[in-house]
Amino acid sequence: MHRIALLDDHQSAAARFADWSGLPEPAEVVAFADSVPDADALVARLRGFDVVVAMRERTAFPREVLERLTDLRLLVTTGGANAAIDLDAARDLGITVCGTGAHGPATTELTWALILAVARHVPAEDASVRAGGWQHTVGRDLAGATLGVLGLGRLGEQVARVGLAFGMDVVAWSANLTDERAAEVSVRRVQRDELLRTADVVTVHLKLSDRTRGLLGAAELALLKPTAILVNTSRGPIVDEAALVDVLRAGAIHGAGLDVYDTEPLPLDSPLRELRRAVLTPHLGYVTERTYEVFWRDAVEDVTAWLSGTPVRTIS
Repeated sequence: MHRIALLDDHQSAAARFADWSGLPEPAEVVAFADSVPDADALVARLRGFDVVVAMRERTAFPREVLERLTDLRLLVTTGGANAAIDLDAARDLGITVCGTGAHGPATTELTWALILAVARHVPAEDASVRAGGWQHTVGRDLAGATLGVLGLGRLGEQVARVGLAFGMDVVAWSANLTDERAAEVSVRRVQRDELLRTADVVTVHLKLSDRTRGLLGAAELALLKPTAILVNTSRGPIVDEAALVDVLRAGAIHGAGLDVYDTEPLPLDSPLRELRRAVLTPHLGYVTERTYEVFWRDAVEDVTAWLSGTPVRTIS
């Protein structure tokens, strides 16, 4: 009998969105609702499982882990790519890696939820009303303000178009962005430092790479306006987390909206938890009903196809 592990099912969503009853061969399906950051504990947990379904990049599979998972034959990742999986190692070890589709707008929607929450002090005012208070803050206007988009790919474009609908002046930067590409989205290309100095809202939509890791460090954050809002729904390490904590503690910017962090889940002793200028969400960018419907439907299809000898959506 096959054994299938469903990892990081924090909301116990696998039972709601996936139907494993139609698999062509007998299988035991086990969902794990917690994360296991320790490699030894992960290897112990997955001993005896020949199929693993990973929820995005919540659990890392470097070579040293894959080499110890001697029973593993199929690794499914939700989404079309997963930087936390060593694909070369999987290939060397004969482990098939398959992906799934996704629902595109989810992260864009959360980006705007964070922008609005920070601009209008939504968490603070919600807490105030529940405690009997009324109107303690004055919000920031978006219409007429400047939105700076770092990364004008699919997600950056979606965020930029919403900004235009709000009546914002939208500027963008990435290392390879051209004037022609910016014009396609009706935004202006500017240099990175100009964007940081002039934008009222800075939102990050770059892929994490050696080039973008630490892109916004202490020097770059110091360029932001004292009234600026910084939002990151991409990957935590693009922004120097310690430097951002210092900026927020000093009240050097209006606030930050964060969905991603250096370490996830966010450690209990993270200073970010104490900063009222930060609105924090637990990497919810892709956590929506439609996204999960696609993730889990395709994951079942991936396993079914692999068991039938004809893998689909193979990555490695």
